[in-house]
Amino acid sequence: MKICVAQTNPVKGDIQRNIENHKKLVAQAVEQKADLIVFPELSLTGYEPTLAKEVAITKEDNRLNDFQILSDANEITIGVGAPTKSDAGICISMILFQPGKPREIYSKKYLHTDEEPYFVSGDNFPCLTIKDTNIAFAICYEISIDKHVEQALKNGATIYLASVVKFESGIDKAIQRLAYIASTNNMTVLMSNCVGISDGQHCAGKTSVWNSNGELINQLNNTDEGILVY
Repeated sequence: MKICVAQTNPVKGDIQRNIENHKKLVAQAVEQKADLIVFPELSLTGYEPTLAKEVAITKEDNRLNDFQILSDANEITIGVGAPTKSDAGICISMILFQPGKPREIYSKKYLHTDEEPYFVSGDNFPCLTIKDTNIAFAICYEISIDKHVEQALKNGATIYLASVVKFESGIDKAIQRLAYIASTNNMTVLMSNCVGISDGQHCAGKTSVWNSNGELINQLNNTDEGILVY
């Protein structure tokens, strides 16, 4: 199985332009025969909490149809980040497109205190199974919650995939934490981060993969868009 993590430079609040950019990176993943590609947190809008209510969507949004077409045609699962509407408010979510299946949604359960004025806690997607391998997702702050990692293990995950927005001030701590998760839980760990400006801060990139010993296998730089295939 091949897993791909994408590194994007989102256009603030512009879902259509970000979709077109996502499609280019999906095409690169298809060329590499990836089975799964995951994008950073809130990748379709950029990480812009103050805009979240204005740009929030549902998983059935017709603008997302091309992702299902690409998934079906190329046998690839695609996870994109977006603020999504729920009865309780706006969630930070990953919308999943799987070949021949209905769209599913993984929403961030554990919010940072800075996010609570703009978002509500959502429901985690237990595990995604591809080629008999269980993959657990995490969205940014969730990687710091021990209970979240423990639940991934209980669900039988051997791969832990973090979709994040980490700024220059927080990237080193995140990298240390993810390496620790890999080494102490015998899991392969991947991180998808963005570059450019989000919420007025510089995003740090360094999209990465660690093996189950916590050793860094590969990492992108802190400036350019691209994909990393493991």
